[in-house]
Amino acid sequence: MELTFISSPPGEGSDDEALDAYSLAVTTVAERLSPSVANLRVSRRVRGGRILDGGGSGVVITPDGFTLTSAHVVARTEGKGQASFVDGRELGFEVVGSDPLSDLAVLRVDARDLVPAELGDAERLRVGQLVVAIGNPHGFTGSVTAGVVSALGRSLPTRSGANVRVVDNVIQTDAALNPGNSGGALADGRGRVVGINTAVAGVGLGLAVPINAATRRIVGALMAEGRFRRAYLGIAGGPRPLPPRLARELGRKSGVEIAQVVEGGPADRAGLRAEDLIVELEGTPIEGMDDLQRVVVSEVIGRAVRAKVVRGGRERELELVPAELEG
Repeated sequence: MELTFISSPPGEGSDDEALDAYSLAVTTVAERLSPSVANLRVSRRVRGGRILDGGGSGVVITPDGFTLTSAHVVARTEGKGQASFVDGRELGFEVVGSDPLSDLAVLRVDARDLVPAELGDAERLRVGQLVVAIGNPHGFTGSVTAGVVSALGRSLPTRSGANVRVVDNVIQTDAALNPGNSGGALADGRGRVVGINTAVAGVGLGLAVPINAATRRIVGALMAEGRFRRAYLGIAGGPRPLPPRLARELGRKSGVEIAQVVEGGPADRAGLRAEDLIVELEGTPIEGMDDLQRVVVSEVIGRAVRAKVVRGGRERELELVPAELEG
C-alpha cells in the first residue's frame, strides 16, 4: 500500500514554521535584551534588627550605569547593592532615587560601558500582542518567558506612608512572572522595553508599570533630582455620575466627588467642601481620579489654579494653590 503525504495548502505555513517564527521572535528579543537586564541583590533591615537578603531585577537605560527597577525592590535597604550581568560581571550600585507611588526607582551601577535597553511606548500596545519578560526569578539570572498582552488599562494601587495613589494604564500579561522578576523588562516583539514588571496578580497574570510619557517624566526626575515632586490638594474622593442636565451641558458623564477635605490643606483653604463635585481643573475636564492625577503635577505646586465645581446643582469657580506632597 502506497502512502501519499499531503503538504500544506499554498499560503499556509506548517505548525513547525509557525513555531519557528514564534521562537525566532522570542530568541531575538532575548539575545538583544538579556545583556541589559541585571540581577540585583540587596540587604534590608526588618523587625528585630535582623538583616535579610533579597533581590530583583533591573534594566540598564544608559551606558554609564543608570538602571531602572521597581521601587519595592530597593525599599528599606541601605541604598546600595550588587548587580550581576549575563557576561559574568558583578558590579556595585547605589540608589539614585525612588518613587514608591509609581513603583519605580533609578539606580547607578558602577560602570561606564553597559549595554542600554531601548525604551518603547506602552501606549502603542494592543491586547494579544507578543511580549517577552526577562528577569531573575528566584535568582535564576537571565530567565526568559513569553506571552501576550492579556489586558490594558489596569490600575495598580501604591502606597507611600499615608499617601495612596493609583498607577494608571498598567499592562497585564500572561508571561510567567515570579518573585525576582520585579524590576525586570517587559519587551515587545522588537526588543523595546514597554514595561517594568512589578507584581504577580495571580496564576498566569502578571502586571507591569508601563513605559509612557508619564513614567518617562518620573524617570527623568529621579535621574536628575533623585525624587519626583507631586502636587497635593488635600482631598479624598472618587468618580460620581453627573446629573443629566449638567452632563448634557458639560458634554461628559461624570466628575470627582469630594468625600473628605483635609483640614488646613489647599482645598480647605480654597473653600472646597465635602460633596462638591469637581468637573474641571485648570481648564482640563475631570471625569475620574486618573484625570485629576494627570493635572496635579509638579508644575502647579505653589501656583494658583482654577477649579470648577458643582455645589447644590450650581457651578462655582474657585481658586486653589496646590502644595507639594510630602512623604
